[in-house]
Amino acid sequence: MRHTILIPAVLLGGLALSACAKKADETVERAFQDVNVVDETNLNDVMLTVADPNEAVSYFQKAIRDNPNRTDLQRGLAKSLIRSKRTTEAVAAWSKVVKMDDATPDDSVDLADALIRSGDWERAEKTLDSVPPLHETFKRYRLEAMVADANREWKRADTFYETAIGLTTRPAGVMNNWGYSKLTRGDYAEAERLFGDAIRQDQTLFTAKNNLILARSAQRNYTLPVIPMDQAERAQLLHTLALSAIKQGDITTGKGLLREAIATHPQHFEEAVRSLRALENS
Repeated sequence: MRHTILIPAVLLGGLALSACAKKADETVERAFQDVNVVDETNLNDVMLTVADPNEAVSYFQKAIRDNPNRTDLQRGLAKSLIRSKRTTEAVAAWSKVVKMDDATPDDSVDLADALIRSGDWERAEKTLDSVPPLHETFKRYRLEAMVADANREWKRADTFYETAIGLTTRPAGVMNNWGYSKLTRGDYAEAERLFGDAIRQDQTLFTAKNNLILARSAQRNYTLPVIPMDQAERAQLLHTLALSAIKQGDITTGKGLLREAIATHPQHFEEAVRSLRALENS
């Protein structure tokens, strides 16, 4: 009788241990799944920031083969294609992303960015028009300003540039773009002001420094402004001044500026030397 009682007890104990073991296995499995998700997210972030752009493209293409319906992977591929300057492929990738069920307005803005990079301004404008009006982001308004510029809609461009500047803590690039817009319109004084503002925001932005020289020389002001520059930059800016002066018929001034650029550059300034030789030979 005693053995009859013990057998069910042993069976129950075994079943309990089996259930506990199964539950433990499930808990461990879930834990590993969570770890894998975190690891994958971190790897995706690395691929989108510091990894070689073409390696990132290959990574996301492989991941998409295994998970073709995951929007985050499709988005990662599109961003990686932009980073690798494969704009035609990027347009196709973003076009696919915006059609997915969980696409966001930011995806449409990124598609417009890719279209502008590929030169398809008309489709970029239509894409931006499809973005909800309440989706007010820096990138959206920066692109709106660029499209308005391309259409020569100056008042709209100015409004969009001003709005974009108010939506970022790093406005130097937008100020430079706005200044270049003013430069193309012939508003040289305003362009000069905007380029100066851009340089105050980012003293390393050489494009703004060079554009500032173009704006000043367009007003026949051939002196270097008081801005941060190293010796090589100074030589490059003097070269830009010289070419601008020559283009406007101020040949003697241009020659003097070329000589100064050659003397200023810390290394051999072949481009300036060729320009000066061409002038002297003619």
